[in-house]
Amino acid sequence: MKLVTVPEMLAIEKEADASGLTYAQMMDNAGHNLAKEVLSLPYGRVDEPEILALVGPGNNGGDALVALTVLAANDWLVRAYLVKRPVKGDELVARLVEAGGETLSAEDDPDFDQLDAFIGTAAILLDGLLGTGIRLPVKADVAKVLAAAKESILSLDWPPYIVAVDCPSGVDADSGAADECVIPADTTVTMAAVKRGLLSLPAFDLLGELRLAGIGDLSTLESWTGVRNYVVEEDLAASILPARPSDAHKGTFGTAMIAAGSVNYTGAALLAGEAAYRIGAGLVTLAVPAPLHAVLAGQLPEATWVLLPHELGVIAGAAAEVLAKNLERATALLLGPGFGMEDATREFVENLLTGKSAPKKAAARIGFVHEPNEAAANEGFELPPLVVDADGLKLLTKLENWPGLLPAPAVLTPHPGEMAVLTGLAKDEIQADRLGTALRFAKEWGHVVALKGAFTVIAAPDGRTATVPVASSALARAGSGDVLAGLIVGLRAQGVEAFESAVAGAWVHAQAGLYAADALGGTASVLAGDVLAHVPDVLSDIGE
Repeated sequence: MKLVTVPEMLAIEKEADASGLTYAQMMDNAGHNLAKEVLSLPYGRVDEPEILALVGPGNNGGDALVALTVLAANDWLVRAYLVKRPVKGDELVARLVEAGGETLSAEDDPDFDQLDAFIGTAAILLDGLLGTGIRLPVKADVAKVLAAAKESILSLDWPPYIVAVDCPSGVDADSGAADECVIPADTTVTMAAVKRGLLSLPAFDLLGELRLAGIGDLSTLESWTGVRNYVVEEDLAASILPARPSDAHKGTFGTAMIAAGSVNYTGAALLAGEAAYRIGAGLVTLAVPAPLHAVLAGQLPEATWVLLPHELGVIAGAAAEVLAKNLERATALLLGPGFGMEDATREFVENLLTGKSAPKKAAARIGFVHEPNEAAANEGFELPPLVVDADGLKLLTKLENWPGLLPAPAVLTPHPGEMAVLTGLAKDEIQADRLGTALRFAKEWGHVVALKGAFTVIAAPDGRTATVPVASSALARAGSGDVLAGLIVGLRAQGVEAFESAVAGAWVHAQAGLYAADALGGTASVLAGDVLAHVPDVLSDIGE
C-alpha cells in the first residue's frame, strides 16, 4: 500500500482524469470496491441486511452512493441520509432511488428524529459525510449531524458497525488531527492509497481496521509511480522473508554475530540473540564481555560464544581485535545493545570501524600500535553487513565522519532520543515529521534508518520509505529494541537486503507486540520477552 499526502492524491486523480480514467470512473470503481468490502463483513449474511449512509456533498459521499446502489442490487435495505447534497438533480442519488434505495435530506429532519430511527435499525453505518479535503474545525451545521449520529450510536445496546469512507468524517487526513465530533470507525476503507495523516495520532485510534479500495489502474501515471512511500502490510512482509528449502542446512541461513552487553545490561545480548534465531538465522554467535558468559550461556544453549576482553564488565578497546578475528564466517553483525557509554567501549567501536582491529597476517600481538607493515596487512578487511542499535548509535557520534566508517548500507535503529543525539535535532522536531526526518538522514548518511516508535519509519538512501501501521504501548518496554535489532540482523544474516530486513523485522516485531498484548489481556504487563515469545506465532500466521 502506498502512503500519500492529500495533495499527492489530488495530483494522482488529476493526472488519471487527463489520461482517460475519468473522475466519474474512479468514483464508480471506488464505490463498487467499497461495496465489496461491506459485503465481506458478516452482517451481509443475515436476512434483509440494512445499511445507512451519511452522505456529504464531496467525492466520498459519491463513493457511498455508488456503494449503496450496488448493495441495493444485492437485496440490502439501503438508506442515504443526505447532508448538503440535493435529493433532486444528482445523478448518483437518482441511480440509488431507481435501484430501490431510500433517501432523506438532513434539511427535512431538523431534530434528527429520523436519523436516530435509521441508526437504531441499521446493521452498518457508512460514514461518507466528509472526505480528506476538509479543514478543521468542522463547520457547525455538519458537526451537529455528526454529534447527533454519535449520540444515537452511544445510546444503543447493539450499535451499528461503523465503516468510514476514505477517512472518518472530521479527521484531517494530512495532519492526523481530529474534531471532537468524529464517529470512531470499526473499519476505514481508504481509496487507492493510505493518506499520511491516518498513520498519526489521534486519527489512527479512530480508524478501526484499515482497508484499501482501488479506484482504477494508476500504474502508468508518473504521479503514482513517483510515490515511493509505502505502508507495511502482511503481504509485503511475507514477500521479504527468505524461503526455507527442505534441503537446507544451517549454513544456508547464515551466521549472525551479535556484539552486545555489559554488566549493567546483561539481558540485551540474550534478547537480540534469540530474536535472530527466531527469525530464521542458521547460527547466532554472541560476542559479550567475558563475565557475562556464565550468566547467559545456559539460557541460550543454541548460541556459540566469543568472550571479549573487558574493563569492569564493559567491552574494552582490545576486544575489537578479538571480534575481528571471529568475523570470517559472519554474514551479518549487530553492534550496540546493552553496550553502555564508557570510554573503553567507545574505543572498541572506533578500533573496529576504523580497521585498527583488522586481523593481521603475522602472529597476533597485544595492542594496536601500527608497525609499518600493518597498514598493508589491514587492506582488504571488510566488516560484514552491519546493524547498529542503542548505545552503539550514541558511540558513533563520538567518531569523526562516522557514516563513512560503516559498510554501506548499514541499518541504524534509533528511537527518537537516539535520533536526536545522531542528528542534533530536538526530539519534538523529529516527532513532528518522522518520515521526513528519517528520509533526510538516510540520504545524507547513505544508510538505512529505522526510526522506532509509534508508526516506525524505515527510510533508504535511494528515497524509499516504509511505515509500520502500529502504535501500541505494548512495545514501550526496556528490551523491546533489542528484540527488533535481533530480528533485523537475523534477516541480514540470511542475505536479505538492508532496507527489506528493517521493513520485515519491524513489521514482525510490531505484530508480535500486538499478539503479546492480546494474550496478556492488555499492554501494561507485556515484557520484551513476551514480544519475543510471540514472534513464532506471527511467522506461523504469515505462512498460512
